[in-house]
Amino acid sequence: MNGSLQGKTALVTGGARRVGAAIARRLHAAGANVMLHYRDSAADADALAAELNTLRAKSASTVKAELLAPIAPRALVSAALESFGRLDLLINNASAFFPVALGAIEPSHWEELIGSNLRAPLFISQEAAPHLAKGEGAIVNIVDIHAERPLKGYSVYSIAKAGLAALTRSLALELAPQVRVNGVAPGAIAWPEDGQFDPEERRRILRTTPLGRVGSPEDIAQAVHFLACAPYVTGQILAVDGGRSIFL
Repeated sequence: MNGSLQGKTALVTGGARRVGAAIARRLHAAGANVMLHYRDSAADADALAAELNTLRAKSASTVKAELLAPIAPRALVSAALESFGRLDLLINNASAFFPVALGAIEPSHWEELIGSNLRAPLFISQEAAPHLAKGEGAIVNIVDIHAERPLKGYSVYSIAKAGLAALTRSLALELAPQVRVNGVAPGAIAWPEDGQFDPEERRRILRTTPLGRVGSPEDIAQAVHFLACAPYVTGQILAVDGGRSIFL
């Protein structure tokens, strides 16, 4: 497998921070131009674009969009085409993640979780597909191990990611042979910044992870890079979870 992405363009949703930023850096280091989508993290997006453009001039740009807005898919794809003239890789990374107890689920919770984790990837992929096909490109969706094994208290989120897993396999059929579609399913990668998991829950997660440690955003980025370049892999979801999904 040739890991070079020289001359390619990648669109990374939620690309300004954390896992998204690690993915953008990894693809950029492999030679790709990157379009960084963000919603609220303008300062982070601008700083990352500046960092990447220092390494290689005019190789990174940013686009602001609310993914639940109907115009977002076209706006994102158009921004990539206007900046770089082509689109070869789509990384559906942006995601809402929060718990909602059964009995307290409101339509707004459903809209945000399903919207960001499933609806947006579908419509962005649909908009991008004709352009990806021109260069036999690829889509990589960031799924979750809890798509297969639901996380208690996070039923709507788990449903959304299960839908994204199904979307990944469905699009692999629909877009073949011109476009490959795969997914990466993270386990415990960089704890949530809002303290959703208390110290005891974090210890429990580590006890149920065979490798005994939390992964890093770079672990996800490495898997995305592999799938972006693997010419005979499509319709697959790669767990990057320290083995936790075989223990649960």
